Amino acid sequence: MAVTKIYIVYYSLHGHVETMAREVLRGANEVPDVEATLWQIPETLPEKILEKVQAAPRPDDVPEIQGEQLGEADGFMFGFPSRLTAVTKLAHHGMIFVPLGYTFGKGMYEMGEVKGGSPYGSGTYAADGSREPTELEIEQANYHGKYFAGIAKKLKKRSPV
Repeated sequence: MAVTKIYIVYYSLHGHVETMAREVLRGANEVPDVEATLWQIPETLPEKILEKVQAAPRPDDVPEIQGEQLGEADGFMFGFPSRLTAVTKLAHHGMIFVPLGYTFGKGMYEMGEVKGGSPYGSGTYAADGSREPTELEIEQANYHGKYFAGIAKKLKKRSPV
């Protein structure tokens, strides 16, 4: 069977989205015949601004992606901070949007702690930057990677192309 290529593309200013993206990667790579790769968006903010907001250093082990590279993947997931971000509305341009829905089970209904994530996808609350992703948020990111990779694999298998 041909390998299903998944690209996990993220931008992370303080490292929270990077943490979640790495867990999505781990989950996606647990699916047989799936090869997931982590990519980061090229930085656009000036160094002066990055210093002012105390941005985390960008990891050296994650390459930067260019837009034209997205076509090489069978499926891709985006991970961005929520501020000034709204990608899901673009799904009507031919994408197949793969949200979690309520498939994460009881973790979706956890009311004993503040947590990120919704039926639209895994997530975390960074607050002022001091709050790290919780165990439940990381577990949801891992699940989301597996879930997405499984759907992408099924779609590729049925694709006439």
